[in-house]
Amino acid sequence: MGKLAAILNKKGEDATQTVATMLKIMSQEATGTYGIASPSILEIKDRTDSLRDLNLGSHIIIGHLFSKTLNQDRPQPIQLHNAALIFEGRTYPPPTGKSDAETIAERLKQPTEAKIKTLIKNVEGDFALVVAGPERLIATRDRFGARPLYYGENTCFVALASERKALWKIGIENPATFPPRYVAVANTNGFTFRLAEEARHWKPTSQDMQTAANKLLELLRRSIRVRTRGMEKIAVAFSGGLDSSLIALLAKQTGTQVHLIHASLHDQPETEHAIQAAKQLDLPIHVHEYTKEDLEQTLSSVLWVVEEADPIKASIAIPMYWTAKKAAEMKLKIMLAGQCADELFGGYKRYVDAYTRFGGEQASKMMQDDIARLHEANLERDVKICASCGVEVRLPFLAREIVEFATDASIELKMEPKPDTLRKLVLRQIAKKLGLPESVLGRPKKAIQYATGVDKALRKLARSEQLSTREYLQKLLTSIRNRKIENE
Repeated sequence: MGKLAAILNKKGEDATQTVATMLKIMSQEATGTYGIASPSILEIKDRTDSLRDLNLGSHIIIGHLFSKTLNQDRPQPIQLHNAALIFEGRTYPPPTGKSDAETIAERLKQPTEAKIKTLIKNVEGDFALVVAGPERLIATRDRFGARPLYYGENTCFVALASERKALWKIGIENPATFPPRYVAVANTNGFTFRLAEEARHWKPTSQDMQTAANKLLELLRRSIRVRTRGMEKIAVAFSGGLDSSLIALLAKQTGTQVHLIHASLHDQPETEHAIQAAKQLDLPIHVHEYTKEDLEQTLSSVLWVVEEADPIKASIAIPMYWTAKKAAEMKLKIMLAGQCADELFGGYKRYVDAYTRFGGEQASKMMQDDIARLHEANLERDVKICASCGVEVRLPFLAREIVEFATDASIELKMEPKPDTLRKLVLRQIAKKLGLPESVLGRPKKAIQYATGVDKALRKLARSEQLSTREYLQKLLTSIRNRKIENE
């Protein structure tokens, strides 16, 4: 687990210290090594001050912050023939005996744009990848954007990084999120993006509920098996709702030791529901309740990681941060979460509203649009938050086969055309088949920001300064950013 930075100096000047600057601002306590490479030279250092005098003599440089999660993980970049590569992420099923990055490097050997396009089409995984060649950078991201990657340019640089702050630091004010399914080639003229794989569009197929549930259950089992393979113990971010309960139960059935972690503000009714659901699953639950003072102290750290002053993102990120922190304290480096199930299987009320007013095609189009935006709306936030705590989050619902199943599933498998319908019907059918209790099966969705009380607490904080929540968060983030960018 780590972070990447890549730069091309448009003026042809050595870019070593620019990448070192980018790495330093993304560095955290868990960072083990600092890797910097040109197309022909590789340096791996164990301290930031070791980067100070490096000069690789190249206008194209890539860098990597390495934190060991699994025993087979190795520092990067990796030197190839006349190029250097960083592969930040995971492939599924996991490789045997080698790191994910080493396996990808062997597969590419002499990396070209065509080979990287083929990689996107054929490799199941969550990753960002960048290659430094003699005259250009090549970059890509997994098909759903599960690993963060941002890009931008100014008069001096063309650059990419795992976090916006690395680009802010070198004067790129408005970094953009790298589009999933694309390969970018960057040279002194800037970025050129080419589509590697078309997104799958809704093609509803007729299946009865039982047949669909049986198929989806097998796909979920397979996804969880490959995401827990080799793991003695894992964490599950647990609300006690349908999605996290399914993930927890199926993870338990793999034989992996499962620890449920529930974090919330103090005295929220959903906490007792989570405790009862854990008892019915016969799994240990670790409940952590926080005060509003804790939230206020946490907020600055969360905003610096999320890098946006979005009220919804902040109110989801805070309980996720608390959950990942507790997982890290328990030495649990891998955490499963139920994210993406709502977009795939119709979990939000707005889908039902569209279905009842405009029909199934409009509701399905809305879901497709949300799936296409998952990386911006959810994934970048959650992956960065967990990584900041030294925890790798894995999302079983984001397996390619499950996304394709959901894309082809008829709207009737997800909801009924009436306002009070229970949503995600096919998932509820699976839960029933697995024997989950009615308290989980029939429970309506309650979003994490409301269930944990965080949304209400943030609004109260903002009102105390006579600001809207967005204004309050923007003021705080601007202050943090100015201080950090100037001092680090």
